[in-house]
Amino acid sequence: MEDLRVLHKSDNIKKNLYSNITNTNFGSNSMADTRIIEKAIEEIETKTFGMTEQFLKIHKIAYSDNKPKIARIDTDKKDKAIVYFNVEDKKFFLAVYIDTKPNIKVRWINTEPYHSVYFRASSDTFSLKELAELTSLISTRGRNKGDKKIPDTKSEIVWKRTTIDFEPNPEADEFEDKLTKLLDFLEQDKEGVENLVNNADGYIQVYSSFHNGNTLIGGHHIDKDQIKRMSQLNLEIDFDISADGNFFT
Repeated sequence: MEDLRVLHKSDNIKKNLYSNITNTNFGSNSMADTRIIEKAIEEIETKTFGMTEQFLKIHKIAYSDNKPKIARIDTDKKDKAIVYFNVEDKKFFLAVYIDTKPNIKVRWINTEPYHSVYFRASSDTFSLKELAELTSLISTRGRNKGDKKIPDTKSEIVWKRTTIDFEPNPEADEFEDKLTKLLDFLEQDKEGVENLVNNADGYIQVYSSFHNGNTLIGGHHIDKDQIKRMSQLNLEIDFDISADGNFFT
């Protein structure tokens, strides 16, 4: 697979708007974050909410160095925070919803799905380099037609199309926020997105993994503004949905 960073017109045009913490080597960046983390972990350990107790009967929080793994603290909304805990061997999260004003306190507990929301373009004729050159946006990953599906093996199964993906917001987040941030990103180069839509079947792809605790897994909401913005970019959207995990007892 080619290094996508060398395929674009200039690194000076790189659009890196979202530098939120995305890995489990979590480090808080403020005293407030530290207090939010402490309050969330306290709930995991004391199980004061019935939902916490029910969930931890059927699943385990992932730990590292004897500490719960935190995928992200979401403080995008005023006076509110969501702490996403990684769940052992699962993609979905246990989320602790916290009020930060007037005092930091836990408001609710629930599972949050894993969402991957990205713009994808594919072609039978263009190479990965050629697809990348159709836009000034920096791609996240890609592959060439003919690349092995399982590299470094004897398998001869190869990809039948060249594909390029743009996923500016890979961290734990709600679907609505991810879609908005993707549209923010794409609108930075509307001409480039149009090139990929017209020449390489560009569209928005969503993959979601829900916790199937009681078969009522929920769904996705797209508001009027998001629909309008997708229409202006001439974008289709496709959903790939899975449900995983153990049932509540």
